[in-house]
Amino acid sequence: MTNNKFFTVALHAVCWFLVALPSVMFAPTHVEQTVGMILIRLCLPLFLFVVFYLNYFWLVPSFFMQRRMRVYVCVNLAVTIVLALCMDGLMGVLRSMEFEVGHAFPRPADRMGMPVMVVVKVLKNLTPFVLSVVFATLLRMALRWQKTEAERREMEIQKTEAELKNLQNQINPHFLLNTLNNIYALISFDTAKAQRAVLSLSALLRQMLYGGRQSTVSMKDEVEFIRNYVELMKLRLNRNVKIDFSAHIPSDRDVRIAPFILISLVENAFKHGVSPTEPSFVSICIVAGDGKFVCEITNSNHPKNSSDKSGHGIGLEQVARRLELAYAGRYEWQRGVDKQNNVYFSKIIIYDIDLCDNR
Repeated sequence: MTNNKFFTVALHAVCWFLVALPSVMFAPTHVEQTVGMILIRLCLPLFLFVVFYLNYFWLVPSFFMQRRMRVYVCVNLAVTIVLALCMDGLMGVLRSMEFEVGHAFPRPADRMGMPVMVVVKVLKNLTPFVLSVVFATLLRMALRWQKTEAERREMEIQKTEAELKNLQNQINPHFLLNTLNNIYALISFDTAKAQRAVLSLSALLRQMLYGGRQSTVSMKDEVEFIRNYVELMKLRLNRNVKIDFSAHIPSDRDVRIAPFILISLVENAFKHGVSPTEPSFVSICIVAGDGKFVCEITNSNHPKNSSDKSGHGIGLEQVARRLELAYAGRYEWQRGVDKQNNVYFSKIIIYDIDLCDNR
């Protein structure tokens, strides 16, 4: 039995103990209670117990939840009326037992007709049984709602994971196409650099293959992935481009992050921040610590014209979608163009990141 089931059984046991306790505790003190009297007084909580679990385990799930209300109402009426009459009869026996020992007065004779008397008895004793039916139904419905809500959340999690996998599968070909275009351009004027570029690309693809299988990866691996990409891009850039890459990750803690969530930002910086003729720069700074992760990228702003189809313009849309799926309510993304200095900036802050002590 799991801890959850044990807790549920214990809670039910305590509740029924509290229900049964008044039947004994509040018995008349001037009457010497025999075993028979105590057992009769305990019949009421026992009957309530029967009604409650008859509804909890059978009537509510089999009829009420299946919208078979006629059967549900008829069975409950029959059971509660029978038990109410039985309880009235037992209370009559109890009064007779108390009268025999001289500590109670006999009940006055009923002057009403038999049908009216039966109705009065039923109505008088019916209230606790109706309450028992209501409580059982409400509890069972609450548990069903809780289970349905848990299943809904699980489906949302599975849907989110599927969307993340789908986005990741879209990111990989997008990145690969851009990199192959870079190598293709490099082959025409420097074969040696092209060969080194192929080796760098091989390392990147290895990281993409194994890192993409997990929902989160080590920040150190992600930084190394971006560093390899930057080194690969440097092979085809001229001296007019200044590249600045820095990363500050805690050495005593393993910071986890969703894989490949930053590569589209880095791609975008090189795509729109590098000009073949004008001085350009790309600055990338990654910092993790104090429960948050910050990636700040700035670059000179050289927007491509409409004829440039490289990258297909889907990278930033994927970043926004992945951030929302993986870190909803726990991130900030500031981005835009500083028109005065003609600089594009993008800053992502992710809060409550996973920090695992690896010392």
